[in-house]
Amino acid sequence: MTKAFLLSLGLLAAAPALAQQAAPADTAALKLYRESARKINALVHTKLDVRFDYAKRQLLGKEWVTLQPVGYATDSLRLDAKGMDIKSVTLVDGTSTKTLKYRYDNQQLDIDLDKAYLPGQQYTVYLEYVAKPDELKVKGSAAINDAKGLYFINPDSTEAGKPRQIWTQGETEASSAWFPTIDKPNQKTTAEISMTVPARYVTLSNGALTSQKNNADGTRTDTWKQELPHSPYLFMMAVGDFKITKDTWRGKEVSYYLEPKYAPYAKQIFGNTPEMMEFFSRRLGVDYAWNKYAQVVVRDYVSGAMENTSATLHGEFVQKDPREALDAEYANGESVIAHELFHQWFGDLVTAESWSNLTVNESFADFSEALWAEYKYGQDAGDAHAYQNMRNYLRSPRDAQKQLVRFHYADKEDMFDLVSYQKGGQILNMLRSYLTDDVFFAGLKKYLTDNKFGNGEAHQLRLAMEAVSGQDLNWFFNQWYFGAGHPVVTIDYGYDAAARQQTVTIKQTQPGTVFQLPIAVDVYVNGKPERHQVWMRERAETFRFAAASKPSLVNVDAEKVLLWQKTDNKPFADFAYQFKNAPRYVDRREAVAAAAALPPTDAAARQVLLAGLTDKATGIRMASIAALKLDDKAVQKAATPALRKQLAQEKNTNVQAALLSALARVEDKKDEKLFLRSLESQSYAVEGAALEGLAAVQPKAALTRAKALETTQNGTVAAAVASVYAEQGDASNWPFVRQQFDAAGPQGKFQMLESIAGFMARLSDATVVREGAERLQKLGVQYKRYGVDEPILQMLTKAKQGKPSEQQAVLDAAMEAIKKAE
Repeated sequence: MTKAFLLSLGLLAAAPALAQQAAPADTAALKLYRESARKINALVHTKLDVRFDYAKRQLLGKEWVTLQPVGYATDSLRLDAKGMDIKSVTLVDGTSTKTLKYRYDNQQLDIDLDKAYLPGQQYTVYLEYVAKPDELKVKGSAAINDAKGLYFINPDSTEAGKPRQIWTQGETEASSAWFPTIDKPNQKTTAEISMTVPARYVTLSNGALTSQKNNADGTRTDTWKQELPHSPYLFMMAVGDFKITKDTWRGKEVSYYLEPKYAPYAKQIFGNTPEMMEFFSRRLGVDYAWNKYAQVVVRDYVSGAMENTSATLHGEFVQKDPREALDAEYANGESVIAHELFHQWFGDLVTAESWSNLTVNESFADFSEALWAEYKYGQDAGDAHAYQNMRNYLRSPRDAQKQLVRFHYADKEDMFDLVSYQKGGQILNMLRSYLTDDVFFAGLKKYLTDNKFGNGEAHQLRLAMEAVSGQDLNWFFNQWYFGAGHPVVTIDYGYDAAARQQTVTIKQTQPGTVFQLPIAVDVYVNGKPERHQVWMRERAETFRFAAASKPSLVNVDAEKVLLWQKTDNKPFADFAYQFKNAPRYVDRREAVAAAAALPPTDAAARQVLLAGLTDKATGIRMASIAALKLDDKAVQKAATPALRKQLAQEKNTNVQAALLSALARVEDKKDEKLFLRSLESQSYAVEGAALEGLAAVQPKAALTRAKALETTQNGTVAAAVASVYAEQGDASNWPFVRQQFDAAGPQGKFQMLESIAGFMARLSDATVVREGAERLQKLGVQYKRYGVDEPILQMLTKAKQGKPSEQQAVLDAAMEAIKKAE
C-alpha cells in the first residue's frame, strides 16, 4: 500500500508549522497483545466464480476453498466472511458432496466438518454466497479510508463523465468482504478467479488470463489463475472500460490498463516499469517472481495505490496527459510506481507475518522510492526524497512514541503511519550505510530467498543480515525496530590550537533510551576532508580529532543518514563552507535552512540563498526561493534580478512556478509582461502562478484572465482562479470556487483553503459565509488529528470581523463543532 499519506504529505508541504496531534488513544485496546494469527487450518487453493449485480451493488459468488490442518487434527473450520448472505456450505470430495452445518454471525462463518482431518490432509469446501459490500458498516484508516473490499463505481451510469467500474481493495482484511477466506497475512494460497462481466468490459486479476468465454446473454467469463501462493489481502479484481497497453520484461508481459482518454500516454506514465523491474531484480539478486506485471488506474480509489500480486491498482492521480505530465513530481507519481513494484518482493513474495510486523512490507517499499531515484536520477535525487520522508516523520511528535514493530495497538489500521513508512524507510537507509551496499543487499537476497512464498518478521531480517555480515545486530534492531523514538541531539565544537585538536561534543537530550550511533565525521583542513568513524554510546560524549589548523568545517554525520533531530551549533560561516564544499544534497539543504533562520540583514546568509537559486538540485532551488524574505527591501533589491535571471533559464516547471510566485511577492509592475508571457505556458503550475502574479501587479486584468480560465480542467489553475476571486471577485464568483473546492481531493482542498477563507473574510454575503463555514468545519473536523483545526479556527475567527450578528453566529457554530470533535 502506498503511503497515501497524500493528505499528510500534502499538508506538511503546504503548512510545515502544523504539528500532528495525538488522537485519543483506546487505552484498553492498547493493552492487548496482537500476536500473529494462530493457524488451525491453512489455505491451499482458492477457486472463485463470481458475477455482479450492478443494480444491487452485489457480488454473486461460488467458491471452492481447499485447506489442510496445521499442527493438530481438527473437525471444524472458521472463515472470515463479512456481511454476506450464505446460501450453502458443502464438502466436496471428488464426485461426492456432503452438506455441512454452519453458524454465521455476519463476520465469521463456523463450519462443522464431516470428520477430524489430520495435519496436512487436504479437504475442499464449496460455498455459494452473496457479497453486499455497500451494506457493510466498516471504517478505514489514515492510509486506506474505507474497508468494504469491493467497490462499484458509477454502477447505474448516472454520473456524467465518470466510467463504470468495479475494483477491489483487500488490505488489511477486507478481501473477506467479497469472498469467504481466512483473512490473515500469514495465510498463503494459490488462486483461480472466473469473472462473468458485460462483454464490452476488460477484466484484470492476479496471475495469467487463461481463458475467455463469450456467453449467450451478452456477458463474457474471464478466468485468471495465480499458480504461486500469496496472501488473501493481495487478491484483486478490476472491471471496466480499460484500454491495455503492453510492454515486456525478460519475456514476461508488462501491461498498463488506463481509461481510453489516457491510454495514448501509457508509456509516458508507466514506461519506466520494465527498467525498474530489471534494476530491482539485479539489485536484490532475486528476480521478479510473478508471471506478469500489470498496473491499472481506477476512479474513486480509497488510498494511493495497492500492490496486489502481479496486478497493482493505482488511484487516478498517476494518470496524466502531456500538459499535466510537465508538472509531474517524482514524489506523487513515479515514486508510487516504484513503491508498489518493490512490494512484489517485500509484501507479496515475502509477506509480513502479522500487521505488527508491517515494517517488512511498507518500510521496504518506502526505502525503494529513494533507491530508484538514486539509480535513475542521481545521488541528489535519492537523498532529497529520503530526506523529505524523514522530515515528515520528525514533524510528528506523537509518532515518536511508537515502536516500529508494534505488538500493542488499538486497531490494525493504526499500523499504517509515518513510523511503518517513513521512519522505517530511513532506518533501512541507516542499516545500508552501516553495513555497506554489498553486505546490505546480500542480506536482502538471503531474507527473500529463505522466506519466499512465505512470511517474514523483523527477526528474520536481522538473522539474514547477521548471517551475511558476520555481525551481531541485536543492538541495531533492539533500538530501532523494537524501541521507540529517535535521538535528539545538540552538537558543539571547539578547536585547541596548542594541542592541534578539534573537539566535537554531542549530547543526546531525549528522555529514556540512549541510542548507540555509528557516526561518520568529515574534518575539512586546507580544503580536504578526512573521514573519521566514531561510535556514540553514552548520553554525552566528546570526540577529538587531530587537526594541524582550525578546520573550515566539521561535518558530523557526513553520510547524512542518521535519523535524529539535531541542533548543530556551528557558526554560519561553517554552513556556508558546507554549502560550497560538502558533497551531499542534505549538506546544502541544511545550509539553506541555516541561512533561512538568520535575519534578512545577514549578507552571508543572503549569499547562500542566492547561490541556492542556481543549485543543480530542484529541491535546493525550491527551498532557497521559499527562504528569501522578500518583504525586506534589501533582500528584494538583491534577489529580484537573480529571480528573473533564473526564471529565464529554468527548465523545471515547478521551480518556474515558484520563481513567479516569488516575483509576485515583490509586486513590481515591471514584471507584468513576464506574467502575461508566462500565462501562455503549457505548464498548469506556471499558468496558475502567472495568474496570481498578474493579480499582484494588475488586479483588474487578472480578474478578466481568471474568468477566461474557468473552463481549464486542472486543479492548480482552478486554485489560482479561486485565489484571484478571493482577492478581487464578488459573490457571483463564489459558485465557481465552491464547485472547485467540492470536486478537489484532500490536497486540492488544502490548496484552496486560504481562498475559501479569504472570500468569507472579505464579503458579508450570507450564502458565502454559510457555505464557506460548512466546508471549513467539515475539513477541520475530518482532519483534526493532523492539527488542521487550529489554522481553520484562526481563519473562522478572522472571518467574523465586521460581520452581522447572524453571520457571526454561523461562524461561531462552525468553530464550536470543530472544538468538540474528537
